[in-house]
Amino acid sequence: MRVLVDSNILISAALNAKGTPYKAFLKAVTYPNKGVICSQNLEELRKIFYKKFPNKIGLLEQFLSIALLAMEVIPIPCDAMDEESLVRDKADRPILRAAIAENVDVIITGDKDFLESGIRKPKIMTASEFLN
Repeated sequence: MRVLVDSNILISAALNAKGTPYKAFLKAVTYPNKGVICSQNLEELRKIFYKKFPNKIGLLEQFLSIALLAMEVIPIPCDAMDEESLVRDKADRPILRAAIAENVDVIITGDKDFLESGIRKPKIMTASEFLN
């Protein structure tokens, strides 16, 4: 199963290796699953860490140095897709576009804009739902 791990899950995973988001991340990148991330997620991660956790940039980079060995970075297509309009936050739409174009099965996220979108494919799940 191809699993896109959204930025907010990765932030939590990087900050706490004992929490549910970290466990979901591990499951997403462990065979038979294949964890994926897009460039928008990486940009968001760094932007949020520099803004909210500037003293933990080293922790993020250490986490990413290992995480990116286990994850595929997928491209974001340029052309918009109809399904994008279901996501309220326009900044999240490229992430959905990448997931659809790359046949992602699941997006794990804590983002309400994704969770409340009604999108059926890929399946949108919280970290807890993905673990269960």
